Amino acid sequence: MRLKDKVAVVTGAGSGFGEGIAETFAREGARVVVADINEEAGTRVANVINQQGGAAIFVPVDVSRADSMDSLLERTLQHYPQVDIVVNNAGATHRNRPMLEVDEAEFERIYAINVKSIFLSAHTFVPHFRQQGGGVFINIASTAAVRPRPGLTWYNGTKGAVVVTSKSMAAELGPEKIRVNCVNPVVGATGLLSEFMGVPDTPENRAKFTAGIPLGRFSTAQDVANACLYLASDEAEFITGVCLEVDGGRCV
Repeated sequence: MRLKDKVAVVTGAGSGFGEGIAETFAREGARVVVADINEEAGTRVANVINQQGGAAIFVPVDVSRADSMDSLLERTLQHYPQVDIVVNNAGATHRNRPMLEVDEAEFERIYAINVKSIFLSAHTFVPHFRQQGGGVFINIASTAAVRPRPGLTWYNGTKGAVVVTSKSMAAELGPEKIRVNCVNPVVGATGLLSEFMGVPDTPENRAKFTAGIPLGRFSTAQDVANACLYLASDEAEFITGVCLEVDGGRCV
């Protein structure tokens, strides 16, 4: 098992990519903290992992609040002896539409969830990683950070910030054996799909988006989880500051 005896915190793990990451990590031997703002969804994922023979707990979190992030670490350490891996997966978007139609409140919401959360995660978990002599951050960004397209301008900006921040964190924290990497998924069939597309989720509309992906399909939760598994594992012990595109060739 590639993550045997590791403890992994995954935010936004109640659905979508986060659910896939949490379940994959558990199958590979990690003890998983399913962290989500949605108690029903997070509890469901933790229960599924435990029923399948894995080890998981649910901890509620609002990644845009410092007290909530601190509570996430505190409650994790009540169950497990340490935290080895933090996957900052929780994210939000605005609906695909012209940039000036996005109001200030919506702009602030997506920056709080997508960018401020990285700041708060660092403040919460870096001291813990330093104390134990190392750790791993994996930040879920997006191909939008690399190949931005009209209609998602402010969302694109948040993911660009995640990429650059992750690289800078990697450079600064590397001497302390704290690795920081990104995964950049292309659009997937998650709960945010219709928001990303800006049109109803129909086969015809999906086809328009997959036409720009050389491998001819959306990303799946398992695709993203496989990339995170590698970056979290000891196989990647010399990998930091990398943004791994899981995009079927979209960014070529």
